[in-house]
Amino acid sequence: MRENDMLEKEEIFSKVLRAGRRTYFFDVRATKADDYYITITESKKFTEEDGSFHFKKHKIYLYKEDFAAFRDILDEMTSYVLNNKGEEVISERHQKDFRRLFGEKGEEAVTSESFTDVNFDDI
Repeated sequence: MRENDMLEKEEIFSKVLRAGRRTYFFDVRATKADDYYITITESKKFTEEDGSFHFKKHKIYLYKEDFAAFRDILDEMTSYVLNNKGEEVISERHQKDFRRLFGEKGEEAVTSESFTDVNFDDI
């Protein structure tokens, strides 16, 4: 068994945050010495042209000695963003009318008004 597998074998407490194509996993785990640490995993789904898909994962290990500094910086960074840009999401994909304009998958919606009326007797 790999060392990482042994480090992560015991899951104590977990939460999941689903955010569009991304999913965040927050897990409390135990070390061999039975101390606790946190892993934060971002999993992002990628779809291939043939319809198959795969996930890319990135993981952060956060140990108790870093909790206070991590929380302080995270609080400072999130406050900065919210104070400077507000809580409203302003990316195109998150616009209120995005689905109406671009359909469910983000492609531009095609309406019957965008077609030319063709009479096949004219051909």
